[in-house]
Amino acid sequence: MEKNIKVIALGIIFSAIVFTSCNDISKTNTADNSKDNRITREEVINAQKTWGDAIVSIGEAYTNGGDYNFVAAKTVDKLYGYDEGTVLFTPTKASKKQFRLTEEEALSYFVKGTVAEDDGFALQPWGNVRFENAGMIINDDTAIAMGNYFFTDANTGEETKVEFTFGYFKDEDGNLRINVHHSSLPYNPG
Repeated sequence: MEKNIKVIALGIIFSAIVFTSCNDISKTNTADNSKDNRITREEVINAQKTWGDAIVSIGEAYTNGGDYNFVAAKTVDKLYGYDEGTVLFTPTKASKKQFRLTEEEALSYFVKGTVAEDDGFALQPWGNVRFENAGMIINDDTAIAMGNYFFTDANTGEETKVEFTFGYFKDEDGNLRINVHHSSLPYNPG
């Protein structure tokens, strides 16, 4: 009988140890999963504003004789996910080299560079960029937004409407990065 009590006591102690260990593992997994990477609509809207402001800043640096190449490189590096993986970029005014799959090609589009057809889209300069979203699809740590964005010429005040689709993901630091950028001028039947 005494031997049975010892076996039962050891079984209870073993069960308590296993239960405690499982509880600790469960807490660890919960802590790891508690990092919320879900993207919100507000984050997408803020990312769009940041992108528009960056395009304006590149043009301002160019106009004021500043280091616009540095501003553009910092913009592409910070806002696009080239260092994280594949980025699918189809710029508005590109016909010969339509797809910019490298950071260097994206930079060329914004400020001239390695692609011969590039005039430096961000060097226009633009006085303002505003987004009008037709819709968004948000799926946890990825998002897609589609609509029109409007570029205001800093010299004339004229606005150019461009269609866009941007895809976003959230990086390790919780920042939205662009991994899909497609834009084009609206169809003109005339």
